[in-house]
Amino acid sequence: MPPNSDTLADLLPARMLNEFVYCPRLFFYEHVEGVFVHNADTLRGADQHARVDSGSGAMPKARKKKPATAATASPNTTVDVSADAPAAECVNSVTPTEPDVPGNPESAPPDPVTSAAAEDSGADLSAPAIGNRQSEIVNEVIHSRSVMLGSDTLGVVAKLDLVEVTVESAPATQTSSAPSSASQISDPKSQISKERAATVVRPVEYKSGPPRLAADGSLAIWDADRIQLGLQMLLLRENGYACDEGVIYYRQTRQRVRFTLDTETEVWIHRSIAAARACTGNPIPSPLEHSPKCPRCSLVSVCLPDETNLLRTGPDAELPPPESQLALPGLLAADAAALADSSTLADALALDDDPAWDALPEPRFPRPFIEGDVRRLIAPDIDTKALYVNTPGVSITKKGETVVVKEQGSPTLEVRIKDIHHLAIFGAAQLSTALVQTLCEHDVPISFFSMGGWFYGLARGHGLTNVFTRIRQFARAAEPEQSLPIARLFVYGKIRNQRTILMRNHVEPPPLALRALKHAASAALTANSHATLLGIEGAAALCYFRNFGGMIKAAEEQDDIPGLEEPESTALAVGGPPAQALFNFDFKTRNRRPPRDPVNALLSLAYSLLARDCTIAAHAVGFDPYVGFFHQPRFGRPALALDLMEEFRPLIADSVVLTAINNRMIGPGDFVQAGDAVNLNTAGRKRFLFAYEKRMGDTVTHPIFDYKVSYRRAIELQFRLLARTLTGEIDRYVPFTTR
Repeated sequence: MPPNSDTLADLLPARMLNEFVYCPRLFFYEHVEGVFVHNADTLRGADQHARVDSGSGAMPKARKKKPATAATASPNTTVDVSADAPAAECVNSVTPTEPDVPGNPESAPPDPVTSAAAEDSGADLSAPAIGNRQSEIVNEVIHSRSVMLGSDTLGVVAKLDLVEVTVESAPATQTSSAPSSASQISDPKSQISKERAATVVRPVEYKSGPPRLAADGSLAIWDADRIQLGLQMLLLRENGYACDEGVIYYRQTRQRVRFTLDTETEVWIHRSIAAARACTGNPIPSPLEHSPKCPRCSLVSVCLPDETNLLRTGPDAELPPPESQLALPGLLAADAAALADSSTLADALALDDDPAWDALPEPRFPRPFIEGDVRRLIAPDIDTKALYVNTPGVSITKKGETVVVKEQGSPTLEVRIKDIHHLAIFGAAQLSTALVQTLCEHDVPISFFSMGGWFYGLARGHGLTNVFTRIRQFARAAEPEQSLPIARLFVYGKIRNQRTILMRNHVEPPPLALRALKHAASAALTANSHATLLGIEGAAALCYFRNFGGMIKAAEEQDDIPGLEEPESTALAVGGPPAQALFNFDFKTRNRRPPRDPVNALLSLAYSLLARDCTIAAHAVGFDPYVGFFHQPRFGRPALALDLMEEFRPLIADSVVLTAINNRMIGPGDFVQAGDAVNLNTAGRKRFLFAYEKRMGDTVTHPIFDYKVSYRRAIELQFRLLARTLTGEIDRYVPFTTR
């Protein structure tokens, strides 16, 4: 009988036991954490199962008397002896109108009356035609699709693709024309329930791949398929049906492989069920090592098997214990006032006449030992794009499966929903609830910004249901001594990347600044409190922005190349002075809230966009973005997103600003001023958003795994490595640094 809905939550799906045998880690992700990601194989399988899943699940009742087996069945019992015939082709039966698998429909044309009745009933009735002479109704074969069965004894529930049911019928004599046959089967469900009972049943499971080749060259089924089919047979027996055989139909080779359930396999199935239940209460299983199963797994970008295995054995001896805070030259470690003064600390970091600097650690993170030690199993970037709505006052609605942007009632843009990974709205816009619901269903977040670039927040669906990562996140964040080691590495990565950007882009890299940043990065690893770490991070930022202007190479005078001159239309007001007379890119110091010059306006907007992307990535991995380890909790601040964002500030946000200015994508005429605040105008913001998305899509060789990924993918990878650290799969978080 079908399982009671109240007990479904306690029953293991047979499909999940298939995953457990295939890969226990995959079972844990899908069944325990509720994580599932589609790829080409899963989408193809879902499409192939559409016909099977459309069935009603109706089956005839089990025969009360002792059931016949395949070996002792009546001669009238329909038995398919073809080794490679599709499930729908049966001896003494008419081929169904819509075969489940490729076959030869011309070999046995369907009876239209029988097919119509079967279609209405949700089952395929294959019966011999009844003519104008006396005929005996023999046992028939019914194909029931999408049958749901469960067993409290086994603790398992399963949805069977197809069940071949041999039903008995009482002998009858009828002399009539063919139309009378239609009246006989006009209500197949009634006949199934009242007149006929099942004698023998045989489950048929459909798989998209090929069968396994045994050692002797014969066809066999895979272990994962064996447990799934074996469970279906046991469930049929539990529900009173006689079942001695099952079939796996492999679509790739169009072959049927039969399976007989023996005692040894039954014992193995029961042990696997017990092991799967035990797995649900234990930590996540270790990833497979260089398994050929991984490349085509849909969750490989979540599991990261090779990456996790590499970092599980990473050396940590170079990093000092938390209590070994080193005195900085010229300052006492206990002098809190001196450490809080960023300017004093920045000057002290530039000193190089104290041997204490040589004692500061320089960590060596693991690298692949040989080429190919870490396979690139994930795509370098996602296929979808971001949709930015930059014009205030527009309406954003849904039309079918597309997003439609209208201005003053006229459509200006249409984009397919499946082609976007998030929607960003600047300023006031009208957003239809139908579109919001659809985007939530597709797990496409919607981010909201002010016209000045202030990140207000996100709207998103319940794409991720697990809470285990967040539980560990809260526990680690609540203990300062546990969160401090992770916070140190965030700051270390940020300072190292700031130093790299200075070396790459400065006209003449200042030796004192480079030395100070090197010392600050090492000192960050020895901070004995969050306050000390915050002081070191602030001193490094001050030193970095003191020299940021040296990386801006936009000359104030215009080039002599025709077309590069600023048009007169860039004046702030009619008859007013040219915009470049008021704005320039002469950067002095960092200021914000509001930014008071063009460079700071660009930096603030870039940081807002990056904070948005880090918040989205934190949600996708399963974190709460508002509980961090370095940034302390504050109302409305995504602390964890800001934590991990630190190491990407120089590489993404600062780099985009420098590229936009130095390549003349943004000019002085692209800014407007309101009071003390300076912001981009609509046209300038559009070009800057293009530059930002281009940077997020640029590929970079991963410093640890040695394969190319986009910066967007790199952010997601860092969040996943952080999750591995919290769950204990790897010993230490590894920041993203470039050379």
